[in-house]
Amino acid sequence: MAIIKVTNENFEQLLKEDKPVLLDFYADWCGPCRMIAPIIEEIANERDDIIVGKVNVDEQGALAQAYDVMSIPTLIVLKNGQVTNQATGARPKAAILALL
Repeated sequence: MAIIKVTNENFEQLLKEDKPVLLDFYADWCGPCRMIAPIIEEIANERDDIIVGKVNVDEQGALAQAYDVMSIPTLIVLKNGQVTNQATGARPKAAILALL
């Protein structure tokens, strides 16, 4: 499944999804964010049972603030609209999958 570019406009729909949602809060200038980007894309392509979204904190500051994102990359897992897991910093694929 393709990665969804998450914005304030489409975020509410993600909260209503039946599948778990993996959100990657990132910025284009962030080195660790660029390091995990291929891993996030790989997970999105391999897993049909989850939705993967990317939130650019420079463009969607209100979303970052709503989830208290202070450092990037921050990965947040939502199930039924609720945060079930969260991690900050670059992580290997196994650690990201463990969040799910």
